[in-house]
Amino acid sequence: MVGCMVVMPRERWTDEKLDKAFGRIDGDLRELRVEMRKGFEKIDQRFEEMERRFDQVDKRFEQVDKRFEQIDKRFERVDDRFETMQRTLGIWFLSLTGTIIGSLIAGVITALSLG
Repeated sequence: MVGCMVVMPRERWTDEKLDKAFGRIDGDLRELRVEMRKGFEKIDQRFEEMERRFDQVDKRFEQVDKRFEQIDKRFERVDDRFETMQRTLGIWFLSLTGTIIGSLIAGVITALSLG
């Protein structure tokens, strides 16, 4: 038997059965698209909420930055006062030392002249 082919019986699909199957698939896809759209809307809402929260955090950081700027200015004033105090103490120390040395020299001269 050359060229013999066995033909097996198979169920015959009709256009109606195919249309019905594709109709179900189309319906399922539409439902899936609706669900996905709703899901993406929820995600968008969450991102908008997160963005609002980040904006609030940014505002708080701006307030903190302003407070630190005020503190920095106060420290600059304190630094200026310490520098002034240091200069004053230096001048006072030199004056005191000069007075003590002058008094000692005067005392030595007086003691030497009295004999």
